Order: sequence, then C-alpha cells, then structure tokens
Amino acid sequence: MYTLQNEALSVDVLDPVADRERFGTRYCTGGYIFQVTDASVGPLLSGPTYPDSFNTFDGQGIPDAFNQSPLKDPKSTDARALIIGIGRCDLEKNEVEEFCSWEVRQTETGIRMHTEQEFAHFALSLTREVELYGRTVRSSITLNNTGRRPIPIRWFPHPFYPQTEGDELCRLNIPVSFPENDGYALADSGFIARKNWPHWDKGYYQALTHEAHSNLVVLQKHPAVGLVAATCSYVPNFFPIWGNKNTFSWEPFLERSAAPDQHLSWSIDYEF
Repeated sequence: MYTLQNEALSVDVLDPVADRERFGTRYCTGGYIFQVTDASVGPLLSGPTYPDSFNTFDGQGIPDAFNQSPLKDPKSTDARALIIGIGRCDLEKNEVEEFCSWEVRQTETGIRMHTEQEFAHFALSLTREVELYGRTVRSSITLNNTGRRPIPIRWFPHPFYPQTEGDELCRLNIPVSFPENDGYALADSGFIARKNWPHWDKGYYQALTHEAHSNLVVLQKHPAVGLVAATCSYVPNFFPIWGNKNTFSWEPFLERSAAPDQHLSWSIDYEF
C-alpha cells in the first residue's frame, strides 16, 4: 500500500501488485483510494461491510470502475474481454485472467500510475493520479485511445462515507428528483435524506433524475468532520445513490466514447 501524508491527512492507495488480493473484476486497480485518515479524528471513509470485513465487489474507501463497458471482440462468442484498468477477464466466470501492469511513481504530494492495455484491436493507455494538497485529495484520470477502434467508456466513482448522525446525507449543485421510495426523501433544506432509519436491513438504491448542464459539486454530511465537498470536473450522465446500515455513496457516471488518437481527462477533488 502507498501512503501520502501531511499534517492534516494521510491517504492510503492500494498497490496494484502487493494488494492484488483486494482486487476483482469490478474496481480499477490503479489509483484505488482505500482510506483517508484525519490526524485528529481517525479514518474518514467506510464501505458496505466496513469495518467488519472486506470483499472485492463491495470494496471500501473511494474505488472507481470501468467494468460496465468491457471491451470485447465482436467476432468472438467467448466471454473474454478487456476491462479498463483491470486487465483481461472472463466475464462468465467473473475472474481476472491477467491483470494489467502499472508503472508507479510516487512524489512527496502524489502518486502516478500508468498502464497500457491491448485486446482485439483495442489499445489504450491509462494514467491515474492521486494527489494530496492540504485537506484536498484529487483523483484524476487520463485515457488515450491508441488503437483502431473507438473505446466506449462508462465510468463511475464509488466513494463510501460513514452514515451520519442525522438523516441528511448530501446536497447537490444541480436540481434532482426521484420517485417516492422506502430509502430516501428530499428534505426542505435541499439535502437528500434517508428514511426509516435505523431500520435499514438491506441496501437502498435510487437513480436520480436530473438535467445538469454544469460540472457536479456534492456536499456530503460526515459524522466526524461535518461536511466533505466533492467537485467533479464533468457533467454526470446516469446518477444513482446507494446506502446500507454501514455506508452511503453517490455514483455520478461519466459516459463517453474515445475515438482513435483521442484522449480524455477528468478528475474529482475531495475536500475533507
């Protein structure tokens, strides 16, 4: 595990090789933020099973995923595909056959991970960077299409926050709506709030309806530091939220297509 640290925070980032047992077919193996710890109040991130256990699907901390757009050979009928940031996978068996290899460079304030992947005339390079400045953690991504085929991208971050003491969870800078449901309501304050707490015996998932025209900013209630602000550099597409008794998360999807010789870059700043 790699660690970035200053007087306020320490950021643990999984090592793509040494921490391989923590990876599966869901989350990107480079730039996986496993925990952010405040020097005064302790760990700030959670997970669906944290702190009791860990599994590769649920994860913890701030993982992110390209797994919903696997790159497959259209002429082939087998289940093999390339998952960006993970490697060659068997989708039927839900197994990684060959992990991608990352070049890692750590500086005083950041970690840079770079990989190149090829499969069935798809080719790309992917750079992940995690940087720490004061109380801000920046996670950024650059993807270059170096192959002959367009690359569909369906990516989402999955930050996991501990449940709050009150029912208010997060507030967005874009107007949203959603139907009546058992898990969430829109409070008069503008915050999305949980319902029927503490009787959450399962996970509650809800897709949000929105017509955003600007980049997303999220104010997230936090039991230890009050608020965490997250600024995304992109306009979200599909946008669900999810939570269980241990954690709450929002998942603003970025959906794009990278043409041959095109590169795309995006980032999220988390201010703790």
